[in-house]
Amino acid sequence: MPQAQIQPASTGATPPPTIQSDDPLLALVLGSLDDDQVQDLVTIDLEGKSSIADFMVIGSGRSTRQVAAMAQKLGERLKQGGHGSPRIEGLPAADWVLVDAGSVVIHLFRPEVRSFYNLERMWGFDGPSGAA
Repeated sequence: MPQAQIQPASTGATPPPTIQSDDPLLALVLGSLDDDQVQDLVTIDLEGKSSIADFMVIGSGRSTRQVAAMAQKLGERLKQGGHGSPRIEGLPAADWVLVDAGSVVIHLFRPEVRSFYNLERMWGFDGPSGAA
């Protein structure tokens, strides 16, 4: 299985195939973010790379308001889906919001902040080209 793949994004680019997983938590996270029109969604398989989680999901919102709304709705959907109450950090500023859902860690950014921190590169994924 590839280490990371881009999930379909609203950029119009044709992404490579997505990570194949039957993980219901990951499916709920990706579905929720897709419903909320996340941009440039990336899923990174952390198996063998880190013990903090099985997957890292990184996405962008168009504004701090959208980033905060996506994180809050995701938290509600996780709780309603029986996955407990996730820890959510960074909501007051909403430039970078971290949602810790246990085996899936979600980072939601404003685009400028995302490009500054460049988590994809840090975790061995080089972006839309698929080059790592």
